[in-house]
Amino acid sequence: MSRVYNFSAGPAVLPEEVLREAAEEMMDYKGCGMSVMEMSHRSKVFDEIIKEAEADLRDLMNIPDNYKVLFLQGGASQQFAAVPMNLMKNKKAGYIITGQWAKKAFAEAKLYGEAVELASSADKTFSYIPDCSDLPITDDMDYVYICENNTIYGTKFKELPNTKGVDLVADVSSCFLSEPVDVSKYAIIYGGVQKNVGPAGVVIAIIREDLITDDVLPGTPTMLKYKTQADNDSLYNTPPCYGIYICGKVFKWLKKMGGLEVMKQKNEEKAKILYDFLDESEMFKGTVAKEDRSLMNVPFVTGDADLDAKFVKEAKAAGFENLKGHRSVGGMRASIYNAMPKEGVEKLVAFMKEFEAANK
Repeated sequence: MSRVYNFSAGPAVLPEEVLREAAEEMMDYKGCGMSVMEMSHRSKVFDEIIKEAEADLRDLMNIPDNYKVLFLQGGASQQFAAVPMNLMKNKKAGYIITGQWAKKAFAEAKLYGEAVELASSADKTFSYIPDCSDLPITDDMDYVYICENNTIYGTKFKELPNTKGVDLVADVSSCFLSEPVDVSKYAIIYGGVQKNVGPAGVVIAIIREDLITDDVLPGTPTMLKYKTQADNDSLYNTPPCYGIYICGKVFKWLKKMGGLEVMKQKNEEKAKILYDFLDESEMFKGTVAKEDRSLMNVPFVTGDADLDAKFVKEAKAAGFENLKGHRSVGGMRASIYNAMPKEGVEKLVAFMKEFEAANK
Protein backbone atom coordinates (compact mmCIF):
# COMPACT_ATOMS: atom_id res chain seq x y z
CA MET A 1 0.00 0.00 0.00
CA SER A 2 1.29 3.46 -0.84
CA ARG A 3 1.54 6.03 1.94
CA VAL A 4 -1.02 8.81 2.16
CA TYR A 5 -0.29 12.49 2.70
CA ASN A 6 -0.98 12.76 6.42
CA PHE A 7 -1.95 16.28 7.53
CA SER A 8 -2.76 15.22 11.10
CA ALA A 9 -2.09 17.71 13.90
CA GLY A 10 -0.61 14.96 16.06
CA PRO A 11 0.34 12.17 16.30
CA ALA A 12 1.67 13.31 12.98
CA VAL A 13 3.76 12.46 9.97
CA LEU A 14 7.34 11.26 10.64
CA PRO A 15 10.24 11.18 8.17
CA GLU A 16 10.00 8.01 6.04
CA GLU A 17 13.73 7.51 6.36
CA VAL A 18 13.37 7.32 10.14
CA LEU A 19 10.49 4.84 9.94
CA ARG A 20 12.45 2.62 7.54
CA GLU A 21 15.51 2.64 9.79
CA ALA A 22 13.40 1.81 12.84
CA ALA A 23 11.75 -1.04 10.89
CA GLU A 24 15.15 -2.49 9.99
CA GLU A 25 16.23 -2.35 13.64
CA MET A 26 12.93 -3.58 15.08
CA MET A 27 14.05 -7.17 15.76
CA ASP A 28 17.70 -6.52 16.41
CA TYR A 29 19.17 -3.15 17.37
CA LYS A 30 22.79 -2.92 16.20
CA GLY A 31 23.55 -6.58 16.80
CA CYS A 32 22.38 -6.71 20.42
CA GLY A 33 19.83 -9.41 19.53
CA MET A 34 16.76 -7.51 20.72
CA SER A 35 14.53 -4.57 19.95
CA VAL A 36 14.89 -1.20 21.69
CA MET A 37 11.33 -1.91 22.84
CA GLU A 38 12.58 -4.87 24.86
CA MET A 39 15.84 -3.67 26.36
CA SER A 40 16.45 -2.50 29.91
CA HIS A 41 16.50 1.26 30.36
CA ARG A 42 19.52 0.61 32.63
CA SER A 43 21.48 -1.12 29.88
CA LYS A 44 24.63 0.31 28.35
CA VAL A 45 22.95 0.21 24.92
CA PHE A 46 20.00 2.33 26.00
CA ASP A 47 22.26 4.66 27.95
CA GLU A 48 24.04 5.41 24.67
CA ILE A 49 20.70 5.97 22.88
CA ILE A 50 19.43 8.56 25.38
CA LYS A 51 22.79 10.32 25.78
CA GLU A 52 23.25 10.59 22.02
CA ALA A 53 19.69 11.89 21.60
CA GLU A 54 20.36 14.60 24.18
CA ALA A 55 23.71 15.54 22.61
CA ASP A 56 22.12 15.85 19.16
CA LEU A 57 19.25 17.96 20.51
CA ARG A 58 21.70 20.26 22.33
CA ASP A 59 23.60 20.60 19.10
CA LEU A 60 20.51 21.32 16.97
CA MET A 61 19.13 23.95 19.36
CA ASN A 62 22.43 25.35 20.67
CA ILE A 63 21.18 24.66 24.19
CA PRO A 64 23.35 26.53 26.75
CA ASP A 65 25.24 24.46 29.34
CA ASN A 66 23.17 25.85 32.21
CA TYR A 67 20.00 24.18 30.89
CA LYS A 68 18.94 20.61 31.61
CA VAL A 69 17.24 18.48 28.97
CA LEU A 70 14.62 16.12 30.38
CA PHE A 71 12.78 13.35 28.53
CA LEU A 72 9.49 13.02 30.44
CA GLN A 73 6.08 11.36 30.22
CA GLY A 74 2.55 12.67 30.73
CA GLY A 75 2.51 14.81 27.61
CA ALA A 76 2.56 18.60 27.54
CA SER A 77 -0.69 18.59 29.53
CA GLN A 78 1.07 17.22 32.62
CA GLN A 79 3.43 20.18 32.48
CA PHE A 80 0.40 22.45 33.02
CA ALA A 81 0.62 21.30 36.65
CA ALA A 82 4.37 20.62 36.90
CA VAL A 83 5.26 24.21 35.95
CA PRO A 84 3.35 25.93 38.79
CA MET A 85 4.28 23.16 41.25
CA ASN A 86 7.98 23.75 40.60
CA LEU A 87 8.00 27.49 39.89
CA MET A 88 5.23 29.20 41.88
CA LYS A 89 7.33 30.44 44.84
CA ASN A 90 5.25 33.62 45.21
CA LYS A 91 2.10 31.78 44.20
CA LYS A 92 1.56 34.18 41.30
CA ALA A 93 2.03 33.86 37.53
CA GLY A 94 0.90 35.58 34.34
CA TYR A 95 -0.74 33.75 31.44
CA ILE A 96 -1.29 34.88 27.85
CA ILE A 97 -4.36 33.12 26.50
CA THR A 98 -4.08 32.40 22.78
CA GLY A 99 -6.02 29.15 22.49
CA GLN A 100 -7.30 25.94 23.99
CA TRP A 101 -3.99 24.75 25.44
CA ALA A 102 -3.02 28.05 27.06
CA LYS A 103 -6.55 28.13 28.49
CA LYS A 104 -6.12 24.66 29.99
CA ALA A 105 -2.71 25.54 31.42
CA PHE A 106 -4.20 28.71 32.92
CA ALA A 107 -7.05 26.76 34.55
CA GLU A 108 -4.57 24.26 35.99
CA ALA A 109 -2.32 27.00 37.40
CA LYS A 110 -5.28 28.42 39.31
CA LEU A 111 -5.24 25.25 41.44
CA TYR A 112 -1.81 26.22 42.79
CA GLY A 113 -1.82 29.99 43.12
CA GLU A 114 -2.97 33.24 41.58
CA ALA A 115 -2.94 32.93 37.80
CA VAL A 116 -3.39 36.30 36.10
CA GLU A 117 -4.68 36.67 32.55
CA LEU A 118 -2.26 39.18 31.00
CA ALA A 119 -3.76 39.21 27.50
CA SER A 120 -6.12 37.13 25.42
CA SER A 121 -7.30 36.72 21.84
CA ALA A 122 -10.52 34.92 22.82
CA ASP A 123 -12.56 37.90 21.54
CA LYS A 124 -11.85 36.85 17.93
CA THR A 125 -11.81 33.06 18.40
CA PHE A 126 -8.04 33.08 18.95
CA SER A 127 -7.39 34.08 15.33
CA TYR A 128 -4.55 36.46 16.22
CA ILE A 129 -1.77 36.98 18.78
CA PRO A 130 -2.45 39.88 21.16
CA ASP A 131 0.00 42.78 21.52
CA CYS A 132 2.48 41.69 24.19
CA SER A 133 4.78 44.71 24.19
CA ASP A 134 3.46 46.24 27.41
CA LEU A 135 1.64 43.70 29.55
CA PRO A 136 0.45 44.31 33.14
CA ILE A 137 3.30 42.19 34.55
CA THR A 138 4.23 42.70 38.20
CA ASP A 139 7.57 41.95 39.88
CA ASP A 140 6.03 39.35 42.18
CA MET A 141 5.07 37.07 39.29
CA ASP A 142 7.06 33.84 39.26
CA TYR A 143 6.80 33.45 35.49
CA VAL A 144 4.91 34.44 32.35
CA TYR A 145 3.42 31.57 30.33
CA ILE A 146 2.69 31.23 26.61
CA CYS A 147 1.71 28.52 24.19
CA GLU A 148 3.98 29.62 21.35
CA ASN A 149 2.26 27.93 18.41
CA ASN A 150 -1.45 27.24 18.61
CA THR A 151 -2.16 23.94 16.90
CA ILE A 152 -5.93 24.31 16.81
CA TYR A 153 -6.12 27.95 15.71
CA GLY A 154 -3.00 28.21 13.55
CA THR A 155 -1.38 31.22 15.22
CA LYS A 156 2.25 31.67 16.26
CA PHE A 157 4.14 34.21 18.37
CA LYS A 158 6.54 35.78 15.83
CA GLU A 159 8.23 37.65 18.64
CA LEU A 160 8.27 36.71 22.28
CA PRO A 161 6.33 38.82 24.77
CA ASN A 162 8.12 41.53 26.69
CA THR A 163 8.10 39.87 30.13
CA LYS A 164 9.80 42.85 31.85
CA GLY A 165 12.47 40.62 33.30
CA VAL A 166 10.11 37.90 34.57
CA ASP A 167 10.94 34.30 33.54
CA LEU A 168 9.23 33.07 30.37
CA VAL A 169 7.78 29.56 30.16
CA ALA A 170 6.68 28.32 26.72
CA ASP A 171 4.80 25.27 25.48
CA VAL A 172 6.28 24.74 22.00
CA SER A 173 4.66 21.37 21.27
CA SER A 174 3.58 22.15 17.72
CA CYS A 175 6.53 24.27 16.56
CA PHE A 176 9.32 22.29 18.24
CA LEU A 177 12.43 22.15 15.99
CA SER A 178 10.66 23.87 13.09
CA GLU A 179 13.05 26.86 13.24
CA PRO A 180 16.01 28.10 15.30
CA VAL A 181 15.26 29.40 18.79
CA ASP A 182 17.31 31.26 21.36
CA VAL A 183 16.86 28.95 24.35
CA SER A 184 18.41 31.53 26.70
CA LYS A 185 15.29 33.70 26.32
CA TYR A 186 13.23 31.07 28.12
CA ALA A 187 13.22 29.76 31.68
CA ILE A 188 11.51 26.59 30.49
CA ILE A 189 10.73 25.52 26.96
CA TYR A 190 8.85 22.25 26.60
CA GLY A 191 6.81 20.28 24.13
CA GLY A 192 5.04 17.01 23.52
CA VAL A 193 6.94 15.35 20.67
CA GLN A 194 4.03 13.78 18.78
CA LYS A 195 3.63 16.67 16.38
CA ASN A 196 7.06 17.37 14.98
CA VAL A 197 9.59 15.09 16.63
CA GLY A 198 8.45 11.56 17.44
CA PRO A 199 5.71 9.21 18.60
CA ALA A 200 3.25 10.16 21.34
CA GLY A 201 4.37 9.43 24.89
CA VAL A 202 7.39 11.71 25.29
CA VAL A 203 7.55 15.34 26.37
CA ILE A 204 10.89 17.13 26.24
CA ALA A 205 11.51 19.88 28.78
CA ILE A 206 14.50 22.20 28.60
CA ILE A 207 14.88 23.91 31.97
CA ARG A 208 17.31 26.51 33.29
CA GLU A 209 19.25 24.86 36.10
CA ASP A 210 18.62 27.49 38.79
CA LEU A 211 14.91 26.61 38.62
CA ILE A 212 15.57 22.97 39.48
CA THR A 213 15.46 22.88 43.27
CA ASP A 214 13.83 21.10 46.20
CA ASP A 215 11.88 24.27 46.87
CA VAL A 216 8.59 23.19 45.31
CA LEU A 217 4.96 23.51 46.39
CA PRO A 218 3.97 21.21 49.26
CA GLY A 219 2.35 18.05 47.95
CA THR A 220 4.24 18.06 44.65
CA PRO A 221 4.51 14.39 43.61
CA THR A 222 8.05 12.99 43.49
CA MET A 223 7.63 12.26 39.78
CA LEU A 224 6.64 15.86 39.01
CA LYS A 225 9.64 17.47 40.72
CA TYR A 226 12.07 18.60 38.04
CA LYS A 227 14.87 17.86 40.49
CA THR A 228 13.89 14.18 40.69
CA GLN A 229 14.11 13.89 36.92
CA ALA A 230 17.22 16.05 36.52
CA ASP A 231 19.21 14.29 39.27
CA ASN A 232 18.51 10.97 37.58
CA ASP A 233 19.11 12.08 33.96
CA SER A 234 15.47 11.26 33.04
CA LEU A 235 15.95 7.71 34.34
CA TYR A 236 14.31 7.94 37.77
CA ASN A 237 11.82 5.36 36.54
CA THR A 238 11.45 3.57 33.21
CA PRO A 239 11.25 6.33 30.59
CA PRO A 240 9.40 5.96 27.25
CA CYS A 241 12.43 4.20 25.79
CA TYR A 242 11.20 3.48 22.29
CA GLY A 243 9.79 7.00 21.86
CA ILE A 244 13.12 8.53 22.92
CA TYR A 245 14.92 6.26 20.45
CA ILE A 246 12.71 7.51 17.58
CA CYS A 247 13.19 11.15 18.68
CA GLY A 248 16.94 10.51 18.53
CA LYS A 249 16.60 9.30 14.96
CA VAL A 250 14.58 12.40 14.04
CA PHE A 251 17.33 14.62 15.55
CA LYS A 252 19.88 12.86 13.34
CA TRP A 253 17.60 13.32 10.31
CA LEU A 254 17.27 17.05 11.09
CA LYS A 255 21.05 17.40 11.35
CA LYS A 256 21.44 15.57 8.04
CA MET A 257 18.89 17.91 6.44
CA GLY A 258 21.07 20.86 7.45
CA GLY A 259 19.69 21.86 10.85
CA LEU A 260 17.00 24.27 11.97
CA GLU A 261 17.89 27.19 9.67
CA VAL A 262 17.31 24.93 6.68
CA MET A 263 14.12 23.53 8.19
CA LYS A 264 12.79 27.04 8.70
CA GLN A 265 13.38 27.88 5.01
CA LYS A 266 11.70 24.66 3.90
CA ASN A 267 8.76 25.27 6.24
CA GLU A 268 8.35 28.85 4.98
CA GLU A 269 8.34 27.61 1.39
CA LYS A 270 5.72 24.96 2.11
CA ALA A 271 3.47 27.31 4.08
CA LYS A 272 3.71 30.00 1.39
CA ILE A 273 2.35 27.62 -1.26
CA LEU A 274 -0.77 26.99 0.82
CA TYR A 275 -1.26 30.53 2.16
CA ASP A 276 -0.80 32.08 -1.30
CA PHE A 277 -3.54 29.84 -2.63
CA LEU A 278 -5.87 30.64 0.31
CA ASP A 279 -5.32 34.37 -0.26
CA GLU A 280 -6.40 34.20 -3.90
CA SER A 281 -9.08 31.48 -3.68
CA GLU A 282 -12.73 32.50 -3.94
CA MET A 283 -13.92 29.42 -2.06
CA PHE A 284 -11.32 28.72 0.62
CA LYS A 285 -10.30 31.26 3.24
CA GLY A 286 -7.59 31.18 5.89
CA THR A 287 -8.88 32.06 9.36
CA VAL A 288 -5.80 33.71 10.90
CA ALA A 289 -4.51 37.29 10.89
CA LYS A 290 -1.75 37.28 8.26
CA GLU A 291 1.01 38.53 10.54
CA ASP A 292 0.35 35.78 13.10
CA ARG A 293 0.11 32.76 10.80
CA SER A 294 1.73 29.53 11.89
CA LEU A 295 4.11 27.70 9.56
CA MET A 296 2.97 24.39 11.06
CA ASN A 297 -0.84 24.46 11.30
CA VAL A 298 -3.00 26.05 8.62
CA PRO A 299 -6.75 26.28 9.34
CA PHE A 300 -9.14 27.21 6.54
CA VAL A 301 -12.88 27.18 5.75
CA THR A 302 -15.28 27.50 2.84
CA GLY A 303 -17.90 29.23 4.99
CA ASP A 304 -20.36 26.39 4.37
CA ALA A 305 -20.31 23.43 6.79
CA ASP A 306 -21.74 21.01 4.21
CA LEU A 307 -19.13 22.01 1.66
CA ASP A 308 -16.40 21.64 4.29
CA ALA A 309 -17.57 18.10 5.01
CA LYS A 310 -17.71 17.27 1.30
CA PHE A 311 -14.17 18.59 0.86
CA VAL A 312 -12.79 16.52 3.77
CA LYS A 313 -14.49 13.39 2.43
CA GLU A 314 -13.27 13.83 -1.16
CA ALA A 315 -9.79 14.80 0.00
CA LYS A 316 -9.59 11.58 2.03
CA ALA A 317 -10.62 9.54 -1.01
CA ALA A 318 -7.84 11.27 -2.95
CA GLY A 319 -5.19 10.30 -0.36
CA PHE A 320 -5.11 13.43 1.83
CA GLU A 321 -5.74 12.31 5.41
CA ASN A 322 -6.75 14.15 8.58
CA LEU A 323 -7.80 17.49 7.08
CA LYS A 324 -10.85 17.91 9.30
CA GLY A 325 -10.49 20.90 11.64
CA HIS A 326 -10.44 20.50 15.43
CA ARG A 327 -13.88 19.71 16.83
CA SER A 328 -13.92 23.05 18.67
CA VAL A 329 -13.59 25.16 15.50
CA GLY A 330 -14.73 23.01 12.56
CA GLY A 331 -13.60 23.69 8.99
CA MET A 332 -10.31 22.23 7.83
CA ARG A 333 -6.74 22.27 9.03
CA ALA A 334 -3.57 21.15 7.28
CA SER A 335 -0.69 20.48 9.65
CA ILE A 336 2.50 20.68 7.62
CA TYR A 337 5.24 19.71 10.04
CA ASN A 338 8.92 19.17 9.21
CA ALA A 339 8.34 15.69 7.80
CA MET A 340 5.58 16.74 5.38
CA PRO A 341 7.25 16.91 1.96
CA LYS A 342 6.78 20.00 -0.18
CA GLU A 343 5.10 17.89 -2.85
CA GLY A 344 2.40 16.96 -0.31
CA VAL A 345 1.46 20.63 0.01
CA GLU A 346 1.66 21.19 -3.76
CA LYS A 347 -0.63 18.23 -4.41
CA LEU A 348 -3.07 19.39 -1.74
CA VAL A 349 -3.29 22.83 -3.38
CA ALA A 350 -3.79 21.24 -6.80
CA PHE A 351 -6.62 19.16 -5.33
CA MET A 352 -8.18 22.25 -3.70
CA LYS A 353 -8.12 24.04 -7.06
CA GLU A 354 -9.90 21.13 -8.72
CA PHE A 355 -12.46 20.97 -5.92
CA GLU A 356 -13.12 24.70 -6.19
CA ALA A 357 -13.63 24.50 -9.95
CA ALA A 358 -15.98 21.53 -9.60
CA ASN A 359 -18.06 23.06 -6.80
CA LYS A 360 -18.47 26.67 -7.88
